[in-house]
Amino acid sequence: MDYWYDPSNGNEAVLSFGDVGGQVNAICFTSALISLFERPCNSTEQESVITFKWQELVSVHQTCCYVLRHKAHSKNWVRQVRYLGNLEALISCATSSTNSMVLGWKENKKTPRTTAFHISKGVTAFDYHDGLKLIATAGIDNKVCLWNPYVISKPIGALRGHLASVTAVQFIVRRKLLLSFSKDKILRVWDIQHQLCIQRIAGIFPKHLDFHSLLYFDEEHGRLFITFNNQLTLCELKQETGRVTSHEKPISCVLYNNVFKQVISSDIGSTVTFWMIDTGQKIKQFTKCHGTAEITTMALDATETKLFTGGTDGTVKIWDFNGHCHHKLNAGRDQAEEISQIFVLKRTVLVLGWERIITVFRMNTFTQFFVQPSEWKGGVQHQDDILCAAFLPSQTLVTGSYDGEIVIWNNNTENAFRKLHPDSKRALKSKSDSQFLKRTKPTATHRQTSAFSSDISENDQECNYAVTRLFFLEARKNMSASGGANLVSCGGSGFVRFWSTSRSCLLAEFIAHKDTGSIIMTVDRTCKYLITGDIDGCVKVWNIQEYCLHYSDSIVNQPPPLLTAFQPHVDCVTHLETCEHSRRLLIISASADCSVAVGNISGSPVGIFGQEEHWRIDESAEPLFPNTHQLEEEGEENDNERKVAHEDRSRVKHSPAPEGDPLEQTVPFALEATEDPAPSNPWENTILGKRYEEARKSKENDHKPFIWEQTQSSVGTFSSLHIEDLKDVGEVDKPDFIINPHKYFGEKTEEKTPPPPQLPGLSQSNTLHSNHFN
Repeated sequence: MDYWYDPSNGNEAVLSFGDVGGQVNAICFTSALISLFERPCNSTEQESVITFKWQELVSVHQTCCYVLRHKAHSKNWVRQVRYLGNLEALISCATSSTNSMVLGWKENKKTPRTTAFHISKGVTAFDYHDGLKLIATAGIDNKVCLWNPYVISKPIGALRGHLASVTAVQFIVRRKLLLSFSKDKILRVWDIQHQLCIQRIAGIFPKHLDFHSLLYFDEEHGRLFITFNNQLTLCELKQETGRVTSHEKPISCVLYNNVFKQVISSDIGSTVTFWMIDTGQKIKQFTKCHGTAEITTMALDATETKLFTGGTDGTVKIWDFNGHCHHKLNAGRDQAEEISQIFVLKRTVLVLGWERIITVFRMNTFTQFFVQPSEWKGGVQHQDDILCAAFLPSQTLVTGSYDGEIVIWNNNTENAFRKLHPDSKRALKSKSDSQFLKRTKPTATHRQTSAFSSDISENDQECNYAVTRLFFLEARKNMSASGGANLVSCGGSGFVRFWSTSRSCLLAEFIAHKDTGSIIMTVDRTCKYLITGDIDGCVKVWNIQEYCLHYSDSIVNQPPPLLTAFQPHVDCVTHLETCEHSRRLLIISASADCSVAVGNISGSPVGIFGQEEHWRIDESAEPLFPNTHQLEEEGEENDNERKVAHEDRSRVKHSPAPEGDPLEQTVPFALEATEDPAPSNPWENTILGKRYEEARKSKENDHKPFIWEQTQSSVGTFSSLHIEDLKDVGEVDKPDFIINPHKYFGEKTEEKTPPPPQLPGLSQSNTLHSNHFN
């Protein structure tokens, strides 16, 4: 049962309920503030309780209300029902594979028109996010699915991680998070935007074998209530303190301005901050750039004197560095749309978001403050939403979508002429490239793919192909002749893929981050290093200078050499950037932990923007990399350590109440606070840093003494010198001062010195003075 009322008009209200036979009923009140029902003729005013029979409400006309009914679920128990005022629809669910979730659209006083969603094994619960227009379903198949209410063919996202059927879901509206609770008493917190689990809570709930639970989150006070039969559990949301942060809210994007030597960062609180790269000092800050809407992406023009910001309000704003907004681009066409990337080209501005089409603005139309979009001549070519793009001068544009499809465009004509996809069955080529259609993946690749996705459906497998970043390897020359890779992509399930656009084929793919969700990446200007980041805050650097330089008949699954791996953040890495400063290649990483970190390409930290002590990047040369083979061997061990560390941060210690005791429990609902790190080493208190420090100490304690003939360094300043044992030396005659020390170190006799002359007295001095003048 559910009761809804219109906040702007309290007279409009709906009481909805379902029965065990699959029927959904709704009583729509038109004057709820005055009277819910008409008083029966046979009743008296003295009666305190008036009884209305359901059959009378259905058959007899009422002026204060009317009844809506529809058979939503055939002979199945209605698990949950709710009226959505924003959609003007009744939503209900049942544990059946057909008509698992049904939307009954309210149209005047007629029988609702229904829309049915068919979900494997059915749905136990759901929730609706009014701002994002999303429906979250708790599935018996252990999955939480996100649905567009107007698209019934497939979900727009599938959140996997529960090992038992999900019993309850609820959105945290302000934070854009989702809570899900499963039958094995596991509570998970999901990031909706990245569709990733950011926290797992277990072991704190009462130990009931058979229980019925309800979930409610109070956003105003940050408290989560979960019922277990006759017990109530309370979880409090606590703010993490004690870390160095660059922004007050999670950071969405970071850029480097090579002209002014500044780093520009933005957060979901619509704030843009400017920092000096050589000292870390904050220069200036723009607040409320998009009002209350979040800033999701940024870009610079070719001169790097104009800043473009895109927000969830569906607009792109053009700023100068004094904080003046010159233009406002209506990318969402007066609708709130999330913008994922902005491309500033010579004559156009391309805006990409959660749509299947490219939004284009012509530079010659920038005559007014408000600018409307132009028509993209190529139309719709993607089958799913576009997430990212890359541009290769002078006219090649590529776009990547959520289902893994990559479309290659001619930017001058705005026409698509080629399509790529990791799945060879989905890879569509143009007629001019038909000679490459025969190329398919080797058997080993098929085995790897099937082993990875044997337990997921075709719709879920599209999440593994999602393209989150695209980069052209512009520094590579003559790739058309050699057939080598000139395009790299990354995204779902930690995959990185290398493509040849000239031959329209996939050359290599490997898992950069194991057991993780979607990843992001960037490439340095020389195309020598590939930097990737994951949801645990880990960053890896790969050497791709000699990787996939030539065409191969089989797809390469061996990853490039791993140079270093480090963890500058404690939460999801949201953006990566590289910059060259003082003859050093630096990595700038932004994270959902509200910090922007700077480190060398070798992984050593420089600092975090916002720390009290400013740093100074010297002119010294870049340090050498550690042994590549050693890092590759330690890669799996480090991944396991990070996984354990992530579980340790998420695990909360609490002793449950005794059986049968209806006690209200209070448990923490956030990561434990850590102490302030020292300004000289801002990563000293990270979990990964502590583990490495412990490993180093243990190695020092167990270290064996050096044996020179077994220790011969192969690198270093004196690597060419040959070191061998010292030759034995015979007895040497001792000098006389060692044999007879008394002759040289005896006590010296004190010489008698004459006493100093006695000075004349005062009377004698006066007499001498008078005689001198006489």
